[in-house]
Amino acid sequence: MPMGGTSAAELVKALLAAYAAKDRDAAERLISADFHFSSPLDNRIDRETYFTICWPNSKLIEGFEIEHLFADEDKAAVTYVGRSLSGKRFRNTEVFMCRDGQITDVEVYFGWWVPHEVPLGHHVDQR
Repeated sequence: MPMGGTSAAELVKALLAAYAAKDRDAAERLISADFHFSSPLDNRIDRETYFTICWPNSKLIEGFEIEHLFADEDKAAVTYVGRSLSGKRFRNTEVFMCRDGQITDVEVYFGWWVPHEVPLGHHVDQR
């Protein structure tokens, strides 16, 4: 368990729960002051920018179903199916770096819609 007494796996679960509950106070306690966030749309943005640009998306999310969660002392990788309030489902993978009981970095790898838009066994150009 990392310093701070909270495992990387527990931090991942807590942040996903805060996001689904739209509990910004909980998220702010989990995310370190020197936090950075990366995704296909964000190149290592800082904590303030994350809460300004990304956090408002929480209003669209109903919850997450964790499919895979791998963690060691200070890193975790999670693949989940997210559920939007409109009923759409999507799959993402995120890599978390943690230190002293807080999340310092997140890298998001966008997945696809569930069910997948491409037929089983096909490439997008073969629809």
